Amino acid sequence: MSAILNQAFHCPSVPPEIMDRLWEAGWRHFGPSFYRYSLSVDDGGVRTITPLRLDLENFTLSKSQRRVLRKNEDLRHEFAPATLSMQARMMFQRHKARFKDNIPDDLDTFLSETPATVPCTCQECRVYAGDELIAISYLDIGQEATSAVYGLFEPDHSPRSLGTYTLLKEIQHSQSLGCRYYYPGYATVEPSPYDYKKQLHGLEVLDWASGTWSPLPRSIPGR
Repeated sequence: MSAILNQAFHCPSVPPEIMDRLWEAGWRHFGPSFYRYSLSVDDGGVRTITPLRLDLENFTLSKSQRRVLRKNEDLRHEFAPATLSMQARMMFQRHKARFKDNIPDDLDTFLSETPATVPCTCQECRVYAGDELIAISYLDIGQEATSAVYGLFEPDHSPRSLGTYTLLKEIQHSQSLGCRYYYPGYATVEPSPYDYKKQLHGLEVLDWASGTWSPLPRSIPGR
């Protein structure tokens, strides 16, 4: 078994090409605080962290993902520079009621005070039902890759599968930018609320010990 990994550093400004290299090495960030770790602990016990990467050249929609897009054809979305608006903060307070473990206090946990530029370029995907803002997700932009930061939505619209919907819109946006990779974030080998990330065709996982990426094995639940 490889050594437990738990590293962090602080950096307020990172060039796009360096962000690509950090994501490739399994690094994530909340604002200017960067981190990577191989294990986490919550009320369910110890969980094994596995970074995920989507090869956009190999991505195809599954039947269930096509259903999500069809179900939400009435919605409107747009990408714009990321902000920490009061509307987003209030939505987050309603959104976080869905969780039981490791519940953050507020949206500021995930974003810097100037999220559009610190520590890197970040855009937000805003999703509207008519004039109502019902979901927001945040996407970092590198040189040849993008990386999901966080997504939130109004709980009253849970049947729409908005977590999956914004993820798919981020993938489409990444493809439109000409990127090669999309990093949906960490998952766990054990079952978790984030297993929907593992449903993407073309996913790769990082081996912490060797630093190499390989196709997601079927042994990880949620495939």
